[in-house]
Amino acid sequence: MNKEILKLAIPNVLSNLSIPLLGIVDTWLMGTQETPIYLGAVTIAGVIFSFIYWGFGFLRMGTTGITAQAFGAENKTKLSNTLLRASLVAIISGLLIIMLQVPIDKLGFWFIDAEKELSAIASEYFYIRIWGAPAAILIFALNGWFLGMQNASFPMIITIFLNVGNLLFNYYFVKIMGMKADGVAYGTLIAQYLTVFLAIILLLIKYKSFLTKIKWKEIFRIDEITEFFNVNKDIFIRTIFLILTYAFFNIKSEDEGLIILAVNAIFLQYLYILSYGIDGFAYAVESLAGKYFGKRNQSDLNKAVRYSFYWGIGLAAVYSIVFFLIRNDMIAFFTNDQTVIDASLPYVWWLIIMPIPNAIAFVWDGVYIGLTASKPMRNNMIIATVIFFIPIYYLLHPYIGNHALWLSMTLFMIVRSVGLSIQSPKYLKIKTAYHK
Repeated sequence: MNKEILKLAIPNVLSNLSIPLLGIVDTWLMGTQETPIYLGAVTIAGVIFSFIYWGFGFLRMGTTGITAQAFGAENKTKLSNTLLRASLVAIISGLLIIMLQVPIDKLGFWFIDAEKELSAIASEYFYIRIWGAPAAILIFALNGWFLGMQNASFPMIITIFLNVGNLLFNYYFVKIMGMKADGVAYGTLIAQYLTVFLAIILLLIKYKSFLTKIKWKEIFRIDEITEFFNVNKDIFIRTIFLILTYAFFNIKSEDEGLIILAVNAIFLQYLYILSYGIDGFAYAVESLAGKYFGKRNQSDLNKAVRYSFYWGIGLAAVYSIVFFLIRNDMIAFFTNDQTVIDASLPYVWWLIIMPIPNAIAFVWDGVYIGLTASKPMRNNMIIATVIFFIPIYYLLHPYIGNHALWLSMTLFMIVRSVGLSIQSPKYLKIKTAYHK
């Protein structure tokens, strides 16, 4: 079982770690400008794209769970139909986002309510990058399908290609061409469409035969459409509340001023490194849990879950140790602004505390996605956000300031971990597990 987990997890860890690499470089590119306003603008505009793209992350997760179960059940027609159905939803959704870009911009920046100069730069970034929506969402769908097919290599190739290409284009536009936030936006846009082209080539190389098994009449079968959208609806709601949490974090960071906004933005990059690394094992258990659930194999399902937790928590412990060892130098990598460096020191301990609670929540997410048990994921996320994260922030902020944001984020992860752990016995039993 460890071999199966690592076969799926290692490519996912490698590909996922390339994602925060891009964020690190973008943060460095903007953080080394003559003023922190460019870093703030990209961070604030990123809140809107978090709503858009994290919101459509349900398409990746839901597609993985449904595909993995069809793979375990050896239902080739369903595998083919799921691929097409997810791709159509992705393309149509992306086109709708482009059509609605003006109201999205107005609503997003009204909600964020940033300073005028900050909003102007962020809006310029937004109107360039928004044209990548169809490509970005289609990548989610294709990667989800590949993972459900127990193929972690293709998502690794796709994700690394996307992020390395993005990195190179961003560096070129900012450092060579002398552009600012607009350069980062153009780099992202170009990389997204080149990556879609690569993903389609990989699909045709290995899975061309599946395209011949598509039954167009079944694409719109009520039962399969209902399953697809029921699972994805719950994951979508769950993801929206996750996005709200991070958006709230960024917005309240801005309320603390440009210096604390820069500190929190940089520390979030470390959290992304943590999450994307551990998510490699979450993705692995998505694929394996779905496969063994589809095969109705209780023993291997239990092993896949148990061993994935061993690996995930072990990696989290390594993160905590590394964060502790480099705690005095973490911020200096991103900026040479001594004011930002000094302001960061009181908050570094939160990064040392957070890895293990995060790891437990991430791996449970992977398990529930593989089982297509989306309702408990949704409910736990709503509880963690509405009952704990936001109230605790407002209750404690007058007394401990920015620490209230980090404490709320830590408790948010702990609540998710505990809630999913308590409910897991019900859903891990194949005879009673949520299905269709």
